[in-house]
Amino acid sequence: MDRVKSSMQQVPNAIPKVIRRTGGANSLELERENFERGQAVSINKAINTQEVAVKEKHARNILILSVSKGAHTFWAAVNRLPLSSNAVLCWKFCHVFHKLLRDGHPNVIKDSMRNKADLTDMSRMWGHLSEGYGKLCSIYLKLLITKMEFHIKNPRFPGNLQMSNRQLDEAGENDVNNFFQLTVEMFDYLECELNLFLGVFSSLDMSRSVSVTAAGQCRLAPLIQVILDCSHLYDYTVKLLFKLHSCLPADTLQGHRDRFQEQFKKLKSLFYRSSNLQYFKRLIQIPQLPENPPNFLRASALSEHISPVVVIPAESSSPESEHMVETDDLVDTEIPSLPTKFDDLFGTSAAIDPFNFNSQNGMRKDDKDRLIEQLTREIQALKDELESFRLESGRLCQVLRGRVSELEAELAEQSHLRLQAVGESEFLKAELDDLRRVREDTEKEQRSLTEIERKAQANEQRYTKLKEKYTELVQSHADLLRKVRKSGAHSPLLSGCKVIKICKHLSNFLCLGVPELIRAVTQCCHLVGDTIIQGSATSHMVPVEKCSLHLSPGITLWTSLSVKLRPKGLELQQGELGDLVEQEMAATSAAVESAAARIEEMLSKSRAVDTGIKMEVNERILASCTELMQAIKELVLSSKDLQKDIVESGRGAASMKEFYAKNSRWTEGLISASKAVGWGATVMVDAADLVVQGKGKFEELMVCSHEIAASTAQLVAASKVKADKDSANLQRLQQASRGVTQATAAVVASTKSGKSQIEETDTMDFSSMTLTQIKRQEMDAQVLVLELETRLQKERERLGELRKKHYELAGVAEGWGEEEEGEAQVEACQRSRSPHPPPLP
Repeated sequence: MDRVKSSMQQVPNAIPKVIRRTGGANSLELERENFERGQAVSINKAINTQEVAVKEKHARNILILSVSKGAHTFWAAVNRLPLSSNAVLCWKFCHVFHKLLRDGHPNVIKDSMRNKADLTDMSRMWGHLSEGYGKLCSIYLKLLITKMEFHIKNPRFPGNLQMSNRQLDEAGENDVNNFFQLTVEMFDYLECELNLFLGVFSSLDMSRSVSVTAAGQCRLAPLIQVILDCSHLYDYTVKLLFKLHSCLPADTLQGHRDRFQEQFKKLKSLFYRSSNLQYFKRLIQIPQLPENPPNFLRASALSEHISPVVVIPAESSSPESEHMVETDDLVDTEIPSLPTKFDDLFGTSAAIDPFNFNSQNGMRKDDKDRLIEQLTREIQALKDELESFRLESGRLCQVLRGRVSELEAELAEQSHLRLQAVGESEFLKAELDDLRRVREDTEKEQRSLTEIERKAQANEQRYTKLKEKYTELVQSHADLLRKVRKSGAHSPLLSGCKVIKICKHLSNFLCLGVPELIRAVTQCCHLVGDTIIQGSATSHMVPVEKCSLHLSPGITLWTSLSVKLRPKGLELQQGELGDLVEQEMAATSAAVESAAARIEEMLSKSRAVDTGIKMEVNERILASCTELMQAIKELVLSSKDLQKDIVESGRGAASMKEFYAKNSRWTEGLISASKAVGWGATVMVDAADLVVQGKGKFEELMVCSHEIAASTAQLVAASKVKADKDSANLQRLQQASRGVTQATAAVVASTKSGKSQIEETDTMDFSSMTLTQIKRQEMDAQVLVLELETRLQKERERLGELRKKHYELAGVAEGWGEEEEGEAQVEACQRSRSPHPPPLP
């Protein structure tokens, strides 16, 4: 950089030569043409297909011109070079461009970002080669792209990475998160530098003195820029890691320490190997890293850290200048080489110097002085204007930075609001889908109930017809009886056959459907009447012993079939069902009371132990559970009162236990519903206890709430079957059932809200992950989503089958009739708000 400054100091002395040559008319245009021509000449001399190192003077000339004009002219010349067809040409371009990014004007980085896509494509193209310059070009281009992106993202860092400790602190803006992210970006930056370092060494035959050959020097020359970058990046990562360890737990920074250890070993080895090469000994003094890496767990170790310093001799010349002869056959050498560096760029000749008094063509000295004064004033005015522009641009930049900060804060707030809105939208969409499914299933159930009612009406009509037919049969039986008495007649052989036929048709009665049932009943009734007539006549005509001998097989079969027709409830003792109802209702009340007491105990423990969001979530969930227990209590009390009304209105002269025994199927359904309510309350409290302790799942608590709603619907349906529609206690029971439904909905809502709050505290940070790691986790997440969707579908099908079997057991096996069972299922579907209501069995 000192050479650049010294060269720039020589430029103002050469400006009058250009101006005098133009005669003052088109000086700026000619200066621009000479500048572009000098830039193109230097680029063509520095970047060519010869496998020799880039000469320092050509790179310095390109650098000097770019300091005042930026990188537009450089890229205009480079874009005409066939970089994609010659690997050596591309390699030397990377070397010159790297030097330009490090020591050129800050605008060089901004001007070059528009070519990032072309550089990326070129890196990908050269990456298909597995060896030679092609592979090295691919690695080098990736490094240059990473370097540009780093400096664009962190504009406080200059291209040569030279910063003081104060500037390094300002780069992080005193925010530990910024320092954490900055360290990760420096690790990535240094990783690209080390990859190029290793790539160059891997491509060289280290058993030979490659550093004194032209081909070896061509590959080693860019490593000077890499060594300069690596020394600063290593120094800054050490300082930032000590700063992070003073603010964050050591476990959090384990990944940073592991990555630093790996890069330290590589950099130490590469520095040592480079310092032994003859090529570097004459051009640069490479520092040596300490034997062991710093101990970041000990804060005092920072004072032991020594920043590595790379020393470049003031006037170093590359060894190839002594051994290699420059070949400029491929470039335009029209501009002569003169002693001054400005003459090297633009060219001049004393013979045509307009300030040469021997060839002034009659120009007076006064005219020359006035011209000089005029130019001096113009230069001073331009300087003032430039300074004013710089101040104004600085002020505008400051204003824009403030505006950018405000917009970023507003964007963050809008993003947060958007996420909240998305979450609410998803929740409402799920609720809407649930309601839509419940409505569709309710409509299906209503259609099923309509079909059931239609069948019931048809059965009632059939019953009326059967009753009429029975009356006709009784009348016919009387007529036949009178005829038999007149003419003579259950022989005993004939009567026995009649009894057997009756038993056969009675068996058909037990197993056939409705159409066959009508025919079987008709024929059975006819045979019963006929058998009675025949038996009556036979009993008067034959001895008793002979009659019994022929009738006993049929009578025995008749007895066994008639037992099957007896109601199941009659087999129980009258007091057993009544006592069981009272016991189950009492057990349900006790279970609810116990659950409420446990919730109060859990609430007290949570307030004593938990804090912050967790305490808020637990209190909200347990409060909703307490309200649900109160609603269930009211439901049980209302059910008891309604049962009393049902028993008192339906028992007549019978006792309460006789009423329960007489209506055994209904009683067993009532007992089952009561058990389900008590069991649901107990299970829900167990699930809430696990959730509060942090060991359970929020989904289990929501499922338990749905099950309680379904059990409540079952209890209401069981009680409603025998109740008077105008009963006040029935209205009270239905109101209590709605209260339970609302309370279960509140439990589900508080559980979902609590789950969302807990999950929001677990932020996902992917900042320290590489592209490969992120892609891998993305694939794993997609696989997990597919597995969970498949499992969810299977579990939904299983849940449907379980509910179907549940209602079969609760309805048929425990005493509901077909109409009662259908009504109970509709109630359960309407109140449970389940995504898949149980189908009709």
